[in-house]
Amino acid sequence: MIHTLSTSLDREIEERSGEKARLCYQCGKCSTGCLFNFAMDILPHQVMKLIQYGQKERLLSSGTIWICASCETCSVRCPNGIEVSRVIDTLREMALREGVKPAHKSIPLFHRCFLGNIAATGRISEPILMGSYKTLSGDLFSDIGLAFNMLAKGKIKIIPEVMRRREEVRKIFKETKK
Repeated sequence: MIHTLSTSLDREIEERSGEKARLCYQCGKCSTGCLFNFAMDILPHQVMKLIQYGQKERLLSSGTIWICASCETCSVRCPNGIEVSRVIDTLREMALREGVKPAHKSIPLFHRCFLGNIAATGRISEPILMGSYKTLSGDLFSDIGLAFNMLAKGKIKIIPEVMRRREEVRKIFKETKK
């Protein structure tokens, strides 16, 4: 199958993220620096190439967009200054908006719980995050032993720390939903 360059997806990504995927020249530094590349079905540099080829459906249904931890290692390594993690986050949001079913149905649920936790407290609280995720997924007890071990060792706190100016974080969330 011969691919031709398509600018419509590239333009959409640029409008939503501010990043120009067409500037990627496939050096692969983003992929080699990625901590989770072993688990990805499409590596970060391949994501950029598929954007250039207009392969929207393939990208939105990939596991990669949900595996990306947004650690920004790929972005720091990019010689063209493309924030690859922002592009992948944009693809993730597009998949959610368009109702694309991911390979693992629990991933978008975890994503929503993660963002909801930040919106509520201004930071991540593992007990709140996992409590909401486990409750909404219906898988309440599979990791209960691990939770008790982590509590006993002081690795997680029952009462979450709340950011002082969390109203500012909530304002950011409200602005992005407009």
